[in-house]
Amino acid sequence: MRTSHQWISHFSSNATQQRIDWQLVPTATEQELSPILRSFQSWQLGETPDSGPLLKATRKYARKINDPSYLEAIRLFINEEQKHSDNLGTYLDRIGKPRLKADICDTIFRKVRYFNTSMEIWTLSVLVVESIAQLFYQSLKDATRCTLLKQISTDILIDEAHHVAFQRDRLFLLFQHKSPVTKFICRHLYKLFFAGTVIIAWTAYKKVFIAGGNTFSSYLRKMRYKYYKSIHNTISQKKNYYLDSAMA
Repeated sequence: MRTSHQWISHFSSNATQQRIDWQLVPTATEQELSPILRSFQSWQLGETPDSGPLLKATRKYARKINDPSYLEAIRLFINEEQKHSDNLGTYLDRIGKPRLKADICDTIFRKVRYFNTSMEIWTLSVLVVESIAQLFYQSLKDATRCTLLKQISTDILIDEAHHVAFQRDRLFLLFQHKSPVTKFICRHLYKLFFAGTVIIAWTAYKKVFIAGGNTFSSYLRKMRYKYYKSIHNTISQKKNYYLDSAMA
């Protein structure tokens, strides 16, 4: 488990890494792109961070726990999310496809997020989405033979692994301060929220998941594994979480 200062160091160092060769020419064929384009465009729009509400909740939480460095860590985390959106958008530009300005799912999620001031809900929401994102980007990587798109996906996957760890650290700390009864209730609520979001994600982005070689059954199986790794193991036992973190 890392401190806020350690996460700042990680994000700052990672920001200097260049893993994508932008001199490469996009080679994805129309046959490869056609089934996944709308989902790709929608996901790119969703990656564009709406940082105001998250920073507001973080600022309040950081004051409460007397950890101002956590706010800076979140700022750097948001910067990485913006990088993902920019890189996906640049790829769309390079292949002559438009970036979406609006999407019904994105609009609904942004309106819901606007009213959220709970650090716990933010942390859980981001952790769930990042877990789904890992499978989305692996599917996107496998959906075409385009080297540039594979490099973009790989770069994001490297970032996402750390994003999941970052949010797991915070969820662990938030969960430890709950009473036994509240912990019992939250375990079930977390699981329901994860399952519901997973179903929504399949509905919205299934063409990318399918193009990457997944069926609905295999998607659910992989997401079940991610639930246990990202949430269940984090909140179940202190010993298990630290062991899992050390092995990650």
